Amino acid sequence: MIKHLYILLILSFYTVFVFGQKQDSVMSNICLTSIAQVSQGESYVTFPTDIGNIEPLIFEANINASFYIRTSQDARLIGVLTSQIIIRMYQEYSLPVRTPSYMPQLTAYYRLSPKVSVNSLSLMSRFAHHSNGQDGSFYLDNGEINTQSGNFSTNYVELGLIKNHFNKRFNANQFFSTSFEWHPKKLTDEDLIGKYSLYRWNTIFSIFKLPTEKTNRKKRASISLKGKTTWMFGDIYEKDFFSLDRFNFSFTFFYHPKFLEDIGLFASIYNGLDYYNIYFNHQITILRFGIMTEKIKF
Repeated sequence: MIKHLYILLILSFYTVFVFGQKQDSVMSNICLTSIAQVSQGESYVTFPTDIGNIEPLIFEANINASFYIRTSQDARLIGVLTSQIIIRMYQEYSLPVRTPSYMPQLTAYYRLSPKVSVNSLSLMSRFAHHSNGQDGSFYLDNGEINTQSGNFSTNYVELGLIKNHFNKRFNANQFFSTSFEWHPKKLTDEDLIGKYSLYRWNTIFSIFKLPTEKTNRKKRASISLKGKTTWMFGDIYEKDFFSLDRFNFSFTFFYHPKFLEDIGLFASIYNGLDYYNIYFNHQITILRFGIMTEKIKF
């Protein structure tokens, strides 16, 4: 049933994007700050309507505040300090919020093109931390992982390449990024070794559909699509190298209504291992809806 919903959702989004095009084009140069905003992701809050095998939630919230370090709007090199936190509130007695994901990051972006352009290539490097703020035993007495208070902590380095391009036919900005993520054993909790993937290959493809000059001079994207895949290497519970359990996939559709300034509506699907700290060994498939910030302007 979920797979059929995925196919229907993707086809619907494709129809909106491809067949709802305008003839006019809004073409503007993309500064490195906008490229960083696309890569850093958005803040969102989900509605309590998740469809899938995740525990019943009141909401999941991604608080993704970023602070930009740069000399000017057109700088070729910028730094981004991000204090990302993911929170889940469960539909249980007293509505508990358990083991939030703390994910502070320091990221550097460097534009290879000498001038700001609508088409450019950029480098990305990141050092990040991911923990749950707990110090309890990793295992329960019965041998299961302690998801209530068990310690989860890892640090990683990520290096990547970002390509942005303007598509005149679709009147949209497109971004493609590929990166490799490495979690050094010495910087990862020893209980995670052999269970949590220490090497990951991430790819992200984003499309921001722009309105025409006549309808919106601010050039804020009215529709955006974002797909992300992750292939996990290394020892993961002795999973075969070609096992689909090593593959994470997500697809998000965002719509920004004209009557709202800074937030819009989104729908997303996710299939893969759970990204929520110590729940990492849970295989989940979910379809969800919510509100999201999308402040990127072109």
